[in-house]
Amino acid sequence: MNDYVISSLELHLFFARIMKEHALFLEAGFLVPNEAYRQKSEQLKQQFEALLEHVVRLSDGMIPGTVLSSGEIVTDFTLEAEQKTQRLTDISINSGITVQEKILQGSRKCDSPPVTEQQISSINQRAIRLLRELIAFKEKILGEVLCCKLFTGNYPLLIDHILREAKLYLSYVEELEEFGRIRPETRRSVELFWNRIMMEHALFIRGLLDPTEEELIDTADGFADDYQKLLMQARDTHDMTILTANALETTTRYQSFKTAGTIGIKDCKIKSLILPLLADHVLREANHYLRILKNK
Repeated sequence: MNDYVISSLELHLFFARIMKEHALFLEAGFLVPNEAYRQKSEQLKQQFEALLEHVVRLSDGMIPGTVLSSGEIVTDFTLEAEQKTQRLTDISINSGITVQEKILQGSRKCDSPPVTEQQISSINQRAIRLLRELIAFKEKILGEVLCCKLFTGNYPLLIDHILREAKLYLSYVEELEEFGRIRPETRRSVELFWNRIMMEHALFIRGLLDPTEEELIDTADGFADDYQKLLMQARDTHDMTILTANALETTTRYQSFKTAGTIGIKDCKIKSLILPLLADHVLREANHYLRILKNK
C-alpha cells in the first residue's frame, strides 16, 4: 500500500492547492451584493488550505524528486504571486504553506513509511467531503450565472472549467479509496482532458488581456488554435504516439509563454485583468501536464 500513500500525497499536493486557489478566484469575482458567496468561497479556501497544510507536513521525504522539481507544486514565482494577489484583493493567503513546500525533500528509502494508511485514508475522506461541497457550490454559481440571477467577474466557461477539474480530482481520490490506486487511464482520455484545459487557458488569457496587448492576444489565440487542432486530431486518429509528441511540443512552447506571462504580470509589465496568482496557477497546470506527457 506504499503506492496508495505516495499517490495520495502527490495528488493532494497538486490538486488541493489548485482547489484553494479556485475558491480564491471565485471570491475575488463576487461583488458587494453577493457577500454570502464571498464568505462561502473564503470558508472553502481556508478548508483546502488546512488540508494542504496537513499534507505538506506529511510529505517530506515521501514524494518523488521528479514531482517536486517539475514546477507543478510551486514555482519560483508562487510566493511573490501570492503576496501581490493578497495585497491587490485583500484576501488572506497562507503563504507559509508555500514556504514549506519549497523546502520539501524528495523520497528516501526507509523500511516502513512514516505515514500510515490510516492517516492517508482520513485525509482522503476529508478531501472527498470538501470536494463534494466545492463541486455543489460551483454548480450553484454556474447555474445562477447562466440564468442571469448572479453576476461575477469570472467567465461562465471558467466556472465550468474549474468545476471539471474538481470532478477529476474527486474521481481520483475516490479511486484511491476504493481500489488503493488510481486506475490507469487511456492516453487518449488524459490528453483530451488536458488539451481542453490548455485550450481554455489560452481563451481566458486572451479575454483577460488589455485590448492594447495585441501581440500577446495573437499568441494566445494561436495556442487556442493549436490545442483545438490537437483535440480534433485525437478524435480522428488512433496513432497516439504522434498525438503525444505533438502535445508535448505544443505544451513545451506554451509553458515558455506562460512563464514569460507570469513574470510580466507579476512585475506589472503586462496590462491585463489577470491576478498574479492566476498566472502562476495556469503555469503550474502546464507544468503538471508536461510531466504527464514526458512519462508516457
